[in-house]
Order: sequence, then structure tokens, then C-alpha cells
Amino acid sequence: MSEVLRTADLFDYTAEEGVRIGGDLYTSDSFQGEKRNKLALVQRVPLGVIVAVPPYNYPLNLAGSKIAPALIAGNSVVMKPPSAGAVTGIVGIAAILDLAGAPKGLVNVVTGRGSEIGDYLTQHKLANAVSFTGGATGLRVAKGVGMIPLQMELGGKDPAIVLKDANMKATAKNIVKGAFSYSGQRCTAVKILIIVEEKDEISKELIPMIEEGVAKLKIGQPFDEGVDITAVIDAKSASFIKGLVDDAVEKGATMLLPKGGYKQEGNLIHPVMLTGITKDMQLMCEEQFGPVLPITSVKTVEEAIELANNSPMGLQASVFTQNIDQAIYISDALQAGTVQVNGAPARGPDHFPFQGFKDSGIGSQGVRWSIEAMTKVKSTVLNLAQESYTQG
Repeated sequence: MSEVLRTADLFDYTAEEGVRIGGDLYTSDSFQGEKRNKLALVQRVPLGVIVAVPPYNYPLNLAGSKIAPALIAGNSVVMKPPSAGAVTGIVGIAAILDLAGAPKGLVNVVTGRGSEIGDYLTQHKLANAVSFTGGATGLRVAKGVGMIPLQMELGGKDPAIVLKDANMKATAKNIVKGAFSYSGQRCTAVKILIIVEEKDEISKELIPMIEEGVAKLKIGQPFDEGVDITAVIDAKSASFIKGLVDDAVEKGATMLLPKGGYKQEGNLIHPVMLTGITKDMQLMCEEQFGPVLPITSVKTVEEAIELANNSPMGLQASVFTQNIDQAIYISDALQAGTVQVNGAPARGPDHFPFQGFKDSGIGSQGVRWSIEAMTKVKSTVLNLAQESYTQG
């Protein structure tokens, strides 16, 4: 229900932001050496047809984050919901908009496997822009669409860097939330914990706190009441996650959780914590997208920055410290679209800009930025017969 309410609020906010899609008037003499005999009327106009491809983990809200800005900017939409969330696309989006009175053909939902219809939709000659949220598939989509605007969010390897002066209790709480909410199936989950310490003085204090927090998480199936950790989306994902964990253990990582070793029931993976992660392990750079927290430690802030930036992705990062100078220094050095100071990675509130560097994406999301991404600038220049100056 929280996602439903959040999406409704998103539509309301977008409608309000839409009234601020303004224009500009430029006079030619504002550029050095020019006479005042030209007026440029500048406006933002719709792109046309937006192909929207949301992911399975937030099938309603991330669909809304594409559709609402597209509509308020004057576009129509063709949406391909995720194969694992097609019902949400049909009922949660198409049916609701139809009941709300949206004209026929304004928002269209096409279901099917991305491997079968994805290229057809994104490369169609009538597609004027693509807004895609997903994984590495987006890299191939970006290469195939041609000369149309792209808005892409393709996941991240979001590091959390902890300095010695951090509030360890608050940090542990944020790490547990960041790594394990939604069973780790979030682009903005904490994907690796980097502790800056001379020996193991911070690890001895922080890691037991994290373990204690993880132990309180309730494990069960999606329809069980009050559960925190549920099954990952499918068997393929579960197998991929296990492969990353196995690779790390084989190369020397220590498994702190689960006690007694890796535990999996069908697609339900019990929370995993691993220490001693090194650069040769896949978990150092691969996005696990599951309830797995890899932990490593370095001796200096510079090492932490280098390690965090070593990933081909750069969506978000977190820095935990009480020193604002250090926080800003690290934020400036990190190759990430958003850096959270003393907080877990997060997408939102929905009016905040949300973007990735490197292979994590193209362009920005967030209400205002999505409206801009789904419009283009058009100028009408009035050529006057003589110079004209405002009198006053």
C-alpha cells in the first residue's frame, strides 16, 4: 500500500510542477556587438512518444515516475511493464488511468518478454525517447536506439564508507536497512561496506552491531505478515547470488552469517554477511541484488575512494562521519550520482534528482528533471525591421 500512496503523491506533485514548465525571451543585444533587432521566444515542447520500461522491484512507483512527467509535458506513452510485474502495469497503471478519464491511446501498455519485444519497442521509428530502469540490458538498449533522448538507470554497486568518528550505532542501523530492505533487491541497496581503520578497531565495534540488527530481521515468504527478508525474484537470480557468494568464500572470505553456512530455501536466501572481501572476488564489483553484505577494510580515506570508484557503476554511495569537511571531500571524490552523508542510499523523495555516473545511467530522474528529459527546447526568432528598445 505504501508504494500505491507514494505513486499517487508523485502524480499530484508532478501536476503541480507541470505549471512551472515556462519559457524565456531573449533579446539579441544581450550578446556583445549585436543590435537589438531579434527576439527569441524559447519554449519547451513535448518529445512525442515516450517508451517507458520500469523494473520489477518497484513496478508501480517507477512506472509512475516515468508516466506522470511524460504526460504533464504533453507526451504519450508506450509502457512495457516487467515480465515479473505485468499485472501491475495493466491494473495499476492502464486500468487506473482509464478510470481517471485518460484519452484512449494516451498511455498504452504492451506486455511480453523484453528479449522478444524490447528491441521492437525501443527501436521503433515512432519512439521519440526511451526511459529505462533495469540492469545491464540497458547498455545494449542504449547502443541500439539511435538518435533519440535516453533516460537510463541501470543499477549500482553502492559503497558505504565508514570513518572512525562515525556514530556507530546509527551507522549500523543504516547499514542493515540499506543492505537488506527489499531483500537487497534495490538499485540503491548498500552493495559493499568499506571500513577505514588502522587495524580492526572499528570492525570490532561495528560488525557485531550489524549482526545484531540482521538477527532481528524476520525471514519468510512475501505473503507472510511482517517479514523483512523474502524470496528473490526468480531461480536465476538466486543462482547468480549464490555464485557470487561461493566465489568469495573459495577465495578466502569469511562468512559471518548465516551461522552454519549459506542457507537457501527455494529462492529464499537467508541474509549473508562476508568479511575479508578482496579485489579478486566478484563481489567487489558485481552487483549482487540480493540479501548479501560484503565487508572490506582499508587503512586510508584515499584507499576507500579508490576502491569505491573501481566499479564500472556509480549510482549512489554513503559516507558515515561526523566531520563535514571529510564528508564533502569524499563526496567530491566519489564517482557517484548521489552521495548520502550519514544515511543509507535511497531513491527519493521523488522530487530529488536521481542519476547515475558511468554504467549506472544517462540523465537524471526526479520530477523536474524527468519533465526536462521528456521535452526539448524550441525557439521562434522574430526578426524586426528595425532596432527596438524598451521605453520606461
